[in-house]
Amino acid sequence: MSAFVRALAQAWEKNDSLLCVGLDPEIERFPAHIAAAPSPIFQFNKAVIDATHDLVCAYKPQFAHYAAYEAEDQLERTIEYVHRTYPAIPVILDGKRGDVGNTAERYAIEAFERYGADAVTVNPYLGGDSLEPFLRHADKGVFILCRTSNPGARDLQDLEVGGRRLYHVVAELAAARWNSNGNCALVTGATYPRELAEVRAIVGDMPLLLPGVGAQGADVAQAVQNGQNSGGTGLLVSSSRGILYGARGVAGADFAGAARTTALALRAEINASRRGRQHA
Repeated sequence: MSAFVRALAQAWEKNDSLLCVGLDPEIERFPAHIAAAPSPIFQFNKAVIDATHDLVCAYKPQFAHYAAYEAEDQLERTIEYVHRTYPAIPVILDGKRGDVGNTAERYAIEAFERYGADAVTVNPYLGGDSLEPFLRHADKGVFILCRTSNPGARDLQDLEVGGRRLYHVVAELAAARWNSNGNCALVTGATYPRELAEVRAIVGDMPLLLPGVGAQGADVAQAVQNGQNSGGTGLLVSSSRGILYGARGVAGADFAGAARTTALALRAEINASRRGRQHA
């Protein structure tokens, strides 16, 4: 088991939470006083992190939401802030990187050394050699795209390969070949609970990152029941827009308080569906 997986397991237990909050900033949706401040993305993230740190098992900043604003420095500050202030909470850099080996090595350096992320999302469709530069960082987590949450996922991921679906092949490779350091995890959409159950059956207790809850409308109970591992954990149920911007899609003045309220409710909904726990 890698250092990342151990840290994740400790966060699951400490905060009684499988909730991962996505930090996907959209400045045009910020309250006016935050949008007008210096480093508005960092200030927004900091407030959300401070309000939710005891409710989550991880944070997941999405790289494009920073690069589009030329705000990579605020991404660095956000990750550094989590590590310094709430060191028990891992940070996953969602970059979905995937390229030939020498370029992949640069991407691994970017994720783990420049940004200091504890884990990163990667695209496996160039094959195992494109993943190796990430996987050799044995203390870091590597979340491999498997069966994603978007409707177009079926265009490629459901194709039959030797009598199996392509996402089955990815799951099998992750479990049997790529996980020699115990640091593999998979991205499997909560929007496809049947496929999620199939992936869980293939990979055993491997961590699964579940996008699709909140704005994409996945059924939380189905996703948790189909995706949890034998111990009732093994999941990072990810929500970003639904927590950051609230039900009306606009961040109000008390956006941090609203984020906490939404995160608290979602954590309770997730926990109500978990195996091996007693609930009122």
